[in-house]
Amino acid sequence: MHSAEDSRSERSAGSEAGEAGETELPVGVGPWPGGPDAWPDDARYDRELLAVGDRRNVIDRYRYWTMAAIVADLDAHRHAFHVAIENWQHDMNIGSIVRSANAFGAAEVHIIGKRRWNRRGAMVTDRYQHVRHHPDVASFTAWAADDGVPIIAVDNVPGSVPVDRADLPERCVLLFGQEGPGLSPDAVAAASAVVEITQYGSTRSINASAAAAVVMYEWCRRWAAPA
Repeated sequence: MHSAEDSRSERSAGSEAGEAGETELPVGVGPWPGGPDAWPDDARYDRELLAVGDRRNVIDRYRYWTMAAIVADLDAHRHAFHVAIENWQHDMNIGSIVRSANAFGAAEVHIIGKRRWNRRGAMVTDRYQHVRHHPDVASFTAWAADDGVPIIAVDNVPGSVPVDRADLPERCVLLFGQEGPGLSPDAVAAASAVVEITQYGSTRSINASAAAAVVMYEWCRRWAAPA
């Protein structure tokens, strides 16, 4: 059950994330209209949120729901793709990638390397997203092999195929590297395919979190049912 302490903690985390770079606006809804006598008789609803309002970064469908209820509902229709991110340099983009993984319904996010990562960019969405840690590429590769999940690396290296023309399996794990150096040689070697995003300007690469969002959207464009 989503406790009152969880609700307060999540609202606080959302405020801190806003202070980190996003303007905090009066989003969400206020207390449930009609007061306690009008509250829905449904275990998915959080009584504190019904009383004080729900200002969380969630879609309208989940307003006033407990965190546990939202996660359970997401689990019922998560997509077949996973997202993996190398974390050797404590990359600031990881939080934003986790946020996008939540938005596009990824089955799970895998952090490879350092266990700790900067959560501010996630804007609290990591609380609704399954996140697993692997200490190195070898352990991540072993997980993928055991689960029969092909690894699709995303990097603009020699031999990579434009993602819009590449074979993108329905069940796969999309592997992203660090901002700057990109994927490690071990990660590229572990992949069954390497894809890149076609670019039209002068820059050699785009931001890692932006690249992740583009490739996740491409997967959803092909495989996801209409929202």
